[in-house]
Amino acid sequence: MENFGELIKIRRSMRKFTDEELTQDEVVALLRAALMAPSSKGSRCWEFVVVDDKALLQQLAHCKERGAELIEGAPLAVVVLADPLQSDVWVEDASVATTMLLLQAEDLGLGACWVQIRNRCMADGKPAEEMVRALLHIPDHLRVLSVVAVGHKGMERKPFNEDRLQWEKVHINTFDTPEK
Repeated sequence: MENFGELIKIRRSMRKFTDEELTQDEVVALLRAALMAPSSKGSRCWEFVVVDDKALLQQLAHCKERGAELIEGAPLAVVVLADPLQSDVWVEDASVATTMLLLQAEDLGLGACWVQIRNRCMADGKPAEEMVRALLHIPDHLRVLSVVAVGHKGMERKPFNEDRLQWEKVHINTFDTPEK
């Protein structure tokens, strides 16, 4: 990638993937980016489960009522976990790691999509986290934030349209709003 500004403009959520597998170098680069994510007080409270087994990917695709189906079509998913006993801001730390994964995927020319797990439910009302935890044998002390589906892009996405930037949501020095 030439520059970060271009990277964030072209990075879009990818929900369709080709059948092409990721190389070991691509997987290592993704995990390296996640492991370099900044964390509060350097706690590095996050952990990652890499899933490339087709049967597990298919089951993960049903971890919540909607929005997870795309996992089944991805050759790889990275489950982002964190330990709330190590950091009171584990959600933020795991979110930064998830974002690093998304940006690294785009930089590699891959597509990726964040699938939210925390505070989401399956069709029967049970927490999505319970299903992911049981399926992947995640220890009780860890929490599941997200699943990042990654693969070679199976569709075209236009870059972000900068005309849609909401500059009115930017405030300088104070949050003064104009009188009506």
